[in-house]
Amino acid sequence: MSKSIFELVDKLPTSGLTISMLNALDFIAPGEWQNTVGFVNTIKTVTGEDDESLIQAIGERAIYLFNDKSQGYQTALWLYQTVDGTDKALGAAALANKVGESIPLLGFLNFITPKADKAQTIDLTLKVVAELVAFCQINGIPGDSISDFVGSLREYSGESMIRMAALICVDGIIPLGPDFIQKSLTIMSQMNPQDLDQNSTFKAMSNFIPGSSTGDKLDFIGQSLDSVKGWMNGIVSANALTAQKVVSHFQGFLEFSDDKLDYVAAFLDVSTNYYEHTGTQTLGRRLIERAVAEI
Repeated sequence: MSKSIFELVDKLPTSGLTISMLNALDFIAPGEWQNTVGFVNTIKTVTGEDDESLIQAIGERAIYLFNDKSQGYQTALWLYQTVDGTDKALGAAALANKVGESIPLLGFLNFITPKADKAQTIDLTLKVVAELVAFCQINGIPGDSISDFVGSLREYSGESMIRMAALICVDGIIPLGPDFIQKSLTIMSQMNPQDLDQNSTFKAMSNFIPGSSTGDKLDFIGQSLDSVKGWMNGIVSANALTAQKVVSHFQGFLEFSDDKLDYVAAFLDVSTNYYEHTGTQTLGRRLIERAVAEI
């Protein structure tokens, strides 16, 4: 890692399209997420402490833990970054002058192409697996601990919960529909290892996915998706989520017509980095909580 966890948390943005999108998803997890940025501010928020010397000691211990490569924190952060790091055709710079304005999607249609269902399914499932493996890395448990991960989902809150809400909505419901889990499982069952080998994100994170061959890894990915089916479908049904309902909450910062929902999904995919943003926040929180426990 070229940057310390201190720098990464300090440089998290306070506004922009990613932040607008996550705030818009508050209706799924009301009041769960606040965009806490800044390392010292995060320490104060997590611990409630205001003693400067104690804050410094907590920060130094958290930085030490992050830098210790025998721990899994750097790997977890790399996974959060990698699943968000596919080619961003628009990028933050192209949207910098749009902060605070409503962005007309029509102006960007020449730059984006909706993904085929198979590609979207691979994108979705790799994010689920990244979440699972990052959870295992952060908690120091084997990377194939599916049952531990599924059990932890019931305890998800804050930035972790809003990340899952965004995953369900932006990578699931908008491009694939409310039955996105079953649809994805069907597509996965028809997939062959070559489909994965052609995916740049899979190739990047392959070494961290359990399995000795691409076929084994494909099976693990399918098992991971199947394991979260009940929890994710519960979120969908509890909130009566549809693509139209989700994107209606985006109307404050995004202009589009109802027949362009597939473009909305593609636009948000290339112009937001919600996984890296909230993943960095999750990592900062976990490091601080552990540092406090050890001091």
